Amino acid sequence: MARYTGPVCRLCRREGIKLYLKGDRCYTEKCAIDRRAYAPGQHGQSRKKVSEYGLQLREKQKARRIYGVLEKQFRLYFKEADRQVGITGENLLRILERRLDNVVYRLGFAASRNEARQLVRHNHFTLNGHKANIPSIQVKAGDIIQVKEKSLKSPKFLEIKETVAQKTPPAWLELDSEQLTGKVLELPAREQIDLPIEEHLIVELYSR
Repeated sequence: MARYTGPVCRLCRREGIKLYLKGDRCYTEKCAIDRRAYAPGQHGQSRKKVSEYGLQLREKQKARRIYGVLEKQFRLYFKEADRQVGITGENLLRILERRLDNVVYRLGFAASRNEARQLVRHNHFTLNGHKANIPSIQVKAGDIIQVKEKSLKSPKFLEIKETVAQKTPPAWLELDSEQLTGKVLELPAREQIDLPIEEHLIVELYSR
């Protein structure tokens, strides 16, 4: 399983916005981008004119880092989105949103997508009653994601159960906070994906 293992706060600083990669820490005064709102490295504070290509690249990197996807897999997602009917950029975001680790995060079962990815890999969830430990599984309308009965007794999920009721998942998901179960009501529409991503720049980048 390939994944980024370096310091994640510098990724937010590089993109210039909060990517919420460290969960609750991102909402505190310890957040790196609040303390040092400039790019990392010795030239991070210098002002640079960004080219059109640079803008497109930054948008692609931002999307990759938000969802925790490496370049090869992201490119495959783009090719799949390009083959589908509809607007390629919206198709791409819809594919990324349908990843199992993202759905677990959206339901409030994890503080960040990185944590959701780890929980999925450690076999804490089932998909339609079957074992699901691959973070990149694509969910479909009608799918049910549930915390395993054995995992419900763990301190981690007892803590989650106390806080998850206060969270509101997006409209395309349904949450049962008592049973720690989520259901995919429909595939997400673009207006239901509340991320600061200009997907048309990603399409322009890969269309060069």
